[in-house]
Amino acid sequence: MTTVPTGGAAGPSSPTDTPYEGVGPLLRAWRERRRVSQLELALRADSSARHISFVETGRSRPSEELLLRLAKHLDVPVRERNALLLSAGYAPRYRETPLDDPALESLRDGVERLIQGYEPYPAFVVDATYNVVAANRGILMLLDGLPESLLTPPVNAMRLTLHPEGLAPRIRNLREWRGHLLAQMEREIALHRSAPLRALYDEVAAYPVPEQQEESPADHTADPVPQFALPMRIEHEGRLLSFISSISTFNTPMDITVAELAIETLLPADPATVKYLHSMMS
Repeated sequence: MTTVPTGGAAGPSSPTDTPYEGVGPLLRAWRERRRVSQLELALRADSSARHISFVETGRSRPSEELLLRLAKHLDVPVRERNALLLSAGYAPRYRETPLDDPALESLRDGVERLIQGYEPYPAFVVDATYNVVAANRGILMLLDGLPESLLTPPVNAMRLTLHPEGLAPRIRNLREWRGHLLAQMEREIALHRSAPLRALYDEVAAYPVPEQQEESPADHTADPVPQFALPMRIEHEGRLLSFISSISTFNTPMDITVAELAIETLLPADPATVKYLHSMMS
């Protein structure tokens, strides 16, 4: 399994000197982003709207337990929960362990077995900025023939897909798939407020769209079933393959690195793709 370091520990174990009033604007911003009223949040977190108001205006300091409950009910990402704790004068709760750390050996082994189990279907694992940290043989098959410059670590899934020298010229419904990927990144940016992710978005959104042959009705004849999700239609050695993307994350992670991992599987969207993948792997 190829891994990419994702950072060190979350921070010191002693409380910060940051005034607790700083947590109020942050908490309010997350509440408004989630479009939740003070009363609704109070009911979810077993508090009161008055107390929530006092916290947001800096008149009251929330306990560490309450702050974590509020963050949970607002679906605040784990990394940002540390920021809330620091702003309230508490120590960070969640570590950020490098993926190649011995403490995550069982995780790496489990993820490796999982994506290998999907073969011959392509599967890979990305971090918070879409750097590929593990991939199976199905993915390597699709990447065959790409320039070495795009395959030099850290390999980035968005660059591989949208770069005009990457997979983009092979994707028959590129404009639809490109729009889907950019919209996915926009949602992640709104959720995580990540500067590196914003920089990646600006880069790949600026890539020129390669000229390519438009899809024809014949492209869909091998796919007789109604589509329940947008497929990616990509050429491989003269064959048109069709995939539906499925993304999985870890439930209730206690580590930032683990929280930001995503396992993406490309599931065949038609019987012809199933047959072709099995024939290639055999």
